[in-house]
Amino acid sequence: MKYLHTMLRITDIDQSLDFFVNKFGLKELRRMENEQGRYTLIFLAAPGDESAQVELTYNWDAEDYKGGRNFGHLAYAVDDIYEICERLMQAGVTINRPPRDGRMAFVRSPDKISIELLQKGGALPPKEPWTSMPNVGEW
Repeated sequence: MKYLHTMLRITDIDQSLDFFVNKFGLKELRRMENEQGRYTLIFLAAPGDESAQVELTYNWDAEDYKGGRNFGHLAYAVDDIYEICERLMQAGVTINRPPRDGRMAFVRSPDKISIELLQKGGALPPKEPWTSMPNVGEW
């Protein structure tokens, strides 16, 4: 058995790609449009790790997706949790659960999908402003 991808339904392609590609740093691998089924699939992956993919599914007919947390979350190991949280914050992304412990943080996509960030290897030493930053909203 081999893990293939996680599918997320999205409501706005441009907004989702801005988040996942421009702000978060994933890259687009391929895109497929199905006129008969009226949907677009966009496959993304972290640079250098195309084996773990995210499939963004955009249904052309408007739907209201509720409760993005109902499937759980995506998780990514990162080289420097403080650097990515700072980069995301500078890009306007809310850090819902800051990396106070130097090991774990949570953010959410525009469609309220929770994304867990985990420090590769051991936790980094705690440092400000992260240690004093409160949780915000849900994750």
